[in-house]
Amino acid sequence: MIKEVQRVVLDDEIVFGDNQRPFVLIAGPCVLEGLERSLMIGKKIKEITERTGIPYIFKASFDKANRSSIKSYRGPGLEDGLEILKAIKKELQVPVLTDIHQPEQAGPVAEVVDIIQIPAFLCRQTDLLIAAAETGLVVNIKKGQFMAPWDMKKVVEKIVSTGNQKILLTERGISFGYNNLVVDMTSLPVMRDTGYPVVFDATHSVQRPGAKGETSGGDRQFVPYLSRAAAAVGIDALFMEVHDNPEEALSDGSNMLYLDDLEGLLEEVLAIDNVVKRN
Repeated sequence: MIKEVQRVVLDDEIVFGDNQRPFVLIAGPCVLEGLERSLMIGKKIKEITERTGIPYIFKASFDKANRSSIKSYRGPGLEDGLEILKAIKKELQVPVLTDIHQPEQAGPVAEVVDIIQIPAFLCRQTDLLIAAAETGLVVNIKKGQFMAPWDMKKVVEKIVSTGNQKILLTERGISFGYNNLVVDMTSLPVMRDTGYPVVFDATHSVQRPGAKGETSGGDRQFVPYLSRAAAAVGIDALFMEVHDNPEEALSDGSNMLYLDDLEGLLEEVLAIDNVVKRN
């Protein structure tokens, strides 16, 4: 049985933590690859979610500040990235999520997006958490690969100290030896016991950090298995990075899901989600 948690509301259509509603999909390319391609990916995802009846939030990063190599593409940057996100939000008429890496980015980003995300490696950075929380927006915090799920309670306390209780907690795997991640599905109910909705990041959970030397690797073939498993445990949202051709992606291509595979997987996950929430 899924426990009741604090509901986090964006609008009438998108509510996290409501056990009578389907999970929310947070999806898009890893990093913004220009307006045209990013918008095309977002449009196709929106069409799929409209057919399946799943609420949708577009996600993409304007900067990937923790790439493995100094040579790797990081993104268009704050100013240009926000212009792209603003255009996507206007065109698609859906909420938008992006991540920040520095406290001073919170203000400008909050003028454009609906959800601010804290990257896993930065989830304990107090000043960053406080800056994001003080915008008053929903804050999605990814659990660090180095953290136990019960330690996220302290992260939640930092956000709540500002008066902001619009909190989402995301599982994305934990470090296991070198260049590998594993997912402990019990982390989802443990984090939900903080009283806030939980998100499962299905694509970063199959990443192999730094496995290719210059870049990270990944095992996208396991995305469906972990997505279905997470839905069976109970989730409020599913996070996925999706691309029309991951081999051409400028970041995290090895673990991104093919856009053509998205609809079938969502239908499977939704069927499990319906059973779990009905019971």
